[in-house]
Amino acid sequence: MTRMFAVLASFAALAGAPASAQPLPAGLDPQNALLLDTPHGRVVIKLRADLAPKHAERLKTLAREKFYGNVPFHRVIAGFMAQTGDGQHGDGTGGSKYGNLPAEFSNVAFKRGIVGMARRGGDVNSANSQFFIMYAEAPGLNGQYTVVGEVVAGMEAVDKIKKGPEARNGVVSDPDRIVRVQVAADAR
Repeated sequence: MTRMFAVLASFAALAGAPASAQPLPAGLDPQNALLLDTPHGRVVIKLRADLAPKHAERLKTLAREKFYGNVPFHRVIAGFMAQTGDGQHGDGTGGSKYGNLPAEFSNVAFKRGIVGMARRGGDVNSANSQFFIMYAEAPGLNGQYTVVGEVVAGMEAVDKIKKGPEARNGVVSDPDRIVRVQVAADAR
């Protein structure tokens, strides 16, 4: 009987383990991975420093500075993408204390789970801190935006992020917010 309670206690401890204790997907470099915690669960992003080294480094720098804590998913369009990363204003008009980055375009297609850098209008060299996660394929973005990463776990959490109405171009009132972003190598 005592053994049964010990076994049940072990399972309960594992079930209640914090998300940070969960192992990373096999083969993922913790120096080039972000752990993005949302109200709906953890999203693991493999950064593509091989494609966009300056953009990947920017996201890691901002994560380490805790820039993304409590930042809203301000623009979320069902069937398209969820955008966040405006730690300055929270509405898509701001950036960070760092300058804008030059585009680092690649041949990687924008499909479900791809993480791209947001930018201002037609200025391809205006990415700063904002990024978006794709819900579906969008060939019109290919070669027009920098691919900085890809979701390798937790896309179900991204799917649950509160969407904005089409009539408002996906702008969300009372949006879901990032709980925390960490570089996986720094996670505790």
